[in-house]
This record gives sequence, structure tokens and C-alpha cells, in this order.
Amino acid sequence: MAKLFGTDGIRGEAGQFPLDPKTVRIIGASLARHLAEKTKGRRSRILIGRDTRESGPWIEQALVSGVREAGAEIQSAGVITTPGVAYLTRTLPADAGVVISASHNPYHDSGIKIFEPSGRKLEDTVEREIEADIVVSASIDAHETATQPASPNGSAELKSLYQDYLANEVGRDLSLAKLTLVVDCANGAAYEIAPDVFRRLGARVIATNDHPNGRNINLDCGSLHIEDLQKRVVAERADLGVAFDGDADRALFVDAAGEFVDGDATLWVLANYLKERGELKGDTVVATVMSNIGLELALRSRAINLTRTDVGDKYVLDELLRSRAALGGEQSGHIIFPDISLAGDGIITTISLLRVMREKQQSLAELTEGIHRYPQILVNVRVREKRPFEELPSVQRQAQAITQELGDHGRLLLRYSGTEPLARIMIEGQDEREIERCANDLADLIRQELGAVDS
Repeated sequence: MAKLFGTDGIRGEAGQFPLDPKTVRIIGASLARHLAEKTKGRRSRILIGRDTRESGPWIEQALVSGVREAGAEIQSAGVITTPGVAYLTRTLPADAGVVISASHNPYHDSGIKIFEPSGRKLEDTVEREIEADIVVSASIDAHETATQPASPNGSAELKSLYQDYLANEVGRDLSLAKLTLVVDCANGAAYEIAPDVFRRLGARVIATNDHPNGRNINLDCGSLHIEDLQKRVVAERADLGVAFDGDADRALFVDAAGEFVDGDATLWVLANYLKERGELKGDTVVATVMSNIGLELALRSRAINLTRTDVGDKYVLDELLRSRAALGGEQSGHIIFPDISLAGDGIITTISLLRVMREKQQSLAELTEGIHRYPQILVNVRVREKRPFEELPSVQRQAQAITQELGDHGRLLLRYSGTEPLARIMIEGQDEREIERCANDLADLIRQELGAVDS
């Protein structure tokens, strides 16, 4: 059987394997059994939360049924953000936290993400054990049993614990009085939590896309669709706009002029702030290979090193912990402060950015001066085989020539997709026409070498 757990848990179409009721119940039971081996006779405790998708309640109930069949306790936080589950898992504490969400995906998708008490995602070894249990159980015609919700009466109290933490601890001594924020909740998990927290900190909050109906999560809104947010910020003369994704582990911003501020620019602002305070450990920021070279050059001008990882917050976190750095993230707006939380949290990112604005008494536009986003070209080539590029001398020579031509003010990234038969070419540089030519020339060469097929 193919590997089910990716870098962000299990994800797929709700109702289809592995997110059908029977398999979800197996996942719950398997998780509970493996936790029991660690708790040494003590009844293990699991916390569960979900986003606003219409499939969330029945997936939750199926998982709860499996957990309880295996003898563990489970409590539901109801609709809550992914980082909210991570926080509650380590605070209660619970032996594991489970999030039912597919992040920025459309409503018909869902997913299961599991956290350890530390806030880190589940160990690979346990994921493989759960996958093995699914294989064994798949051949058994399990009797479909009725499922019961997981302690729904406790959800409001648990959500309040998380909101209090954000407002009283993360936002301690921060006043947002006289600031106007436009908050795009993506009709997702943050639709109540985020506006409440910012209002408690004193801001005038204009919440948008805060009426989820089970099917409108991420629909033309949130972090993948910021155009309406840009217009609304300008129309309302707001100081800041923020767009979350469906589970609010990431945040993207709009300044008062309606200009888009991505995760790279956010890292730039936060890195400068932490360095000035002597809190940027090792003068290092961790980002992925997809972060724009403009971020790298801007940080270098402030004597800050940029360490790159593979794409995925899991890899960013691994490097943060390895290097003991204080700040990392992705261009997509997933920012991690390991000293605060091992899970990216869009609301924490927003509070942190607002704190910089307040303390520096500068607008977001002023704070993002100094970082210049270089033109970027992405070309995908559908290939018949994924031969290592090291085995293609002509491709290697062409790639080296491009790299030499770009010099210190450009970058070539050549890799294969992890999920599709695609060679991905990404080039950044000062001249958009020139990098487009380089990308297309390299794409043509790869097509010749690898017997590419039409898309």
C-alpha cells in the first residue's frame, strides 16, 4: 500500500479511502493502541479539533469511535485552528492532538493531522505503524458501529483557553487601540477566534468571510485569494489586512495601501525586529528553497544568514530545532517561532507583526522597505521518467551556465515533484525576459533528454 502520511498528515477527498468512515475508525483505534504502549497502563488522553468543512463532524465521530473502542479517552475542542489543537495538547496535557482539516484545500477534501504533546507532528515510526494497521484491517469486514460525538460540552471552554493564551500571553502589554484591521477568516477555523482576539487587544476589527456553511471554506477567499482583501483594506482605510487559510496555521498580509505582503516579507520584518532586540539566535532565519532570493539578499545586507530547507513546514521546524534558530517560515505565510510554539500559528504571526508596528511606530509598508522581490519564473515539464539530473550531463552543463550567468543576484532551482511526473524549473533574477528565456531553454533540453510528454 502507498504511504498515506505526507508531510502534513493524511489528506484526501472526504468519504474516499483513506478518509472513509471505516478507515478513519481504524486510524483512531490504531493511534490509541500505540499511545497505550507509551503510557504504560495509564489510560491515554487524546484531544481532537476540526475546521468548518461539512465532513468534519462525521469524520470526528468515526475517529472518536475508534479511539474509544481501543480504550482511550478523547475530548473535542470543536471547531478550532490547527495551532489551537497543538497548544491545548501540550497545555492540558494530552498524549496526542488530532486535527481534522485540509488546510487551504477546497471543502470536499479533508485530512487528519496528529500532534505529539510537544507540538511536533507525529513520529514517522508511529505513522508507519498506523499505516500497517490499516493494511491489516482493510481485509476485515468490520461491523459498522454507531459513533458518538466527543465530549462536545467541553469545546467552548477549551476554545476559551486558547483565546486567553493568545490575548493574555502572546498579546501581553500590546494595545491595538486606534488600529483598524480587516480580517479574512477564509470561512474556516479562525472565523470566531481571530476577530475575538484582535478586538480584545483593542483593535477595530472588520471580519470578512466569517460565516462558514460547510462548503465555503477557502472559496474565493483566505490566503489563496487576497484580491478582495486588498480592495477592502483600501476602502476601509485600514491599517492592516490579514488573510488566514482554512485552519489558520498561516497568515498573509496587506498593507494600508493595499499592497500584498507575503511570508518572505513577513520574515524580513520579524528578523530585523528580533536582531535589534538581540533575540535572533545565531543571526539566522530558516526558510525553504521557494523563498525569493530577494529575502536572502536583504537579510545578507543586515548580516543575517538564510538557511534553506525542502518545501514544507515540517522541514523548517526540523532545521529550527537542529540549529536552535528563533525564526523560520515559508513564503506561503507559515511562520514558526519555536520559542513560542512548534506549530505555525497565523494569529501569533499577526500579533507579532502588529507588535513590531506598534513598538517601531511604523506602518507595514515602512517596515517592509529594504526587501525587493526578484522576478521569478516557474516552468513544469511533464516527463516519462525521473532520472537524477546528475546523470544528464547536458542538463548539468546548461544549469551550471545559467547559474554562472545569474551570479549573486539570481538563483536556479531544479527538482522533481514529489507527487507528479514533473521536472520543476524555478529561476529568479533581475531581468524577467532573460530568466524566462533561460527557463524555457532548460525545459526544452529536459524534454529532449527525458522523453517528455504533453501536459
